[in-house]
Amino acid sequence: MSVLWTSEEAVAATGGTSAVAWRASGVSIDTRTVEPGDLFVALKDQRDGHDFVADALDKGAAAALVSRVPEGVSADAPLLLVGDVLSALEDMGRAARARTRAKVIGVTGSVGKTGTKEMLRKALEAQGRVHAAERSFNNHWGVPLTLARMPTDTDFAVIEIGMNHPGEIGPLAKMADLDVAVVTTVAAVHMAAFSSVEEIAAAKAEIFEGLRSGGTAVLNADVPTRDILFGAAELAGAGVVAFGTDESAQMHLVSAQIVGETTTIEAEFDGQPILFKLGAPGRHLAMNALAVLAAAEAAGADLARAMLALQHWHAPDGRGARYLVDLANGNGKTLELIDESYNANPTSMKAALAVLAAAEPVDNVGRILKGRRIAFLGDMLELGPQELPLHADLADMAALGSIDMVHTSGARMRALHEVLPVQKQGEWFENADQMARTVHSLLDAGDVAMVKGSLGSQVGKVVKAIKALGEPAEKQGQ
Repeated sequence: MSVLWTSEEAVAATGGTSAVAWRASGVSIDTRTVEPGDLFVALKDQRDGHDFVADALDKGAAAALVSRVPEGVSADAPLLLVGDVLSALEDMGRAARARTRAKVIGVTGSVGKTGTKEMLRKALEAQGRVHAAERSFNNHWGVPLTLARMPTDTDFAVIEIGMNHPGEIGPLAKMADLDVAVVTTVAAVHMAAFSSVEEIAAAKAEIFEGLRSGGTAVLNADVPTRDILFGAAELAGAGVVAFGTDESAQMHLVSAQIVGETTTIEAEFDGQPILFKLGAPGRHLAMNALAVLAAAEAAGADLARAMLALQHWHAPDGRGARYLVDLANGNGKTLELIDESYNANPTSMKAALAVLAAAEPVDNVGRILKGRRIAFLGDMLELGPQELPLHADLADMAALGSIDMVHTSGARMRALHEVLPVQKQGEWFENADQMARTVHSLLDAGDVAMVKGSLGSQVGKVVKAIKALGEPAEKQGQ
């Protein structure tokens, strides 16, 4: 087992003290997943991590990062004692970044951060050692944790950076010390904390504060706020590579054709034609793929090998992952589930509904002979004063013409329910629990069901309920 941190290195990084020497092979903040050899970080969140230090050490943690000796733990235990645990984790993140020669790519944007991070992982993994968080660790503790976990011999690192308020992205980007910064898109998200989309664009542009001299900004040329992004990138001294359908984009999308469970993408990069396949369906995913290729090339990766790798990428859980749910023990009576339950805003909702509209139900296998496209939608949160009109506006999108039924849950989604065409107006539920209890009566073999909503709407319960109808298996050939 390789050593990630020694006590001497951690003391030097944090300015803390340790009564005994130790060696850690990983970094953990959760005793439920702590592994033998990990450094356990006693962060304060909903609970104080100091309350779990004894448990972590009992489970084999090599040491614990603490600001005091916890109750029930000996003073001569392997403890890294610091003034503030989060600040010390940040110090370790900076030190981990400083000791590696990796090319570091930062990813932010209103939509598509995690999917783009995972695409980059796939595009780069055959070209060197890639480090990226296994989950969406993109906040004030997630970014330093991801950095602190980075092995010294990393070749490429991909750091997802998110925000809820202005001023969050800049410090995290500086900590990551980026070679490449990607902004996937700018949209009306977290509007409870912003007065305009222009303010959101300015907040996303904070990522350029963390670019190294000579770094590259990869920007969406199609967003209305592009001037804010381009101006901030140029002010930071970054080289700019644009992607999108706009003719000015160096990575220019010519066409994106959904073919079954894949997307065939034709583009031009600096005027040269490129053609590749993405292992998941969606025009919005094609746009993210262009950003990925531009970022990979800027980080020194081989473009052709990155394109070939993307045919093997598929969407993560909660962000477009697709499953076949076997309702009859292998007798061909299956339904397809598209899991979009992790997050939602008007932009991502429209993209997901377009993917559902392009899905292919199967006829003549269920009680209802015609397979259907069925949406289960939960509330979109943090949209501010316009949240009800933004929900209702979904009824105007063209993709609804190909969707057979829309079931909704939550007070905000009732605004959509009330304006849906009668023939598409499914059930409305007060909450996701009620929806989950009813899915068995709303679906049949041959259907394609898509579940989407903000994480706080809890529509993940609906995903679990649909999977529980039979034997779920991740859909192959993505």
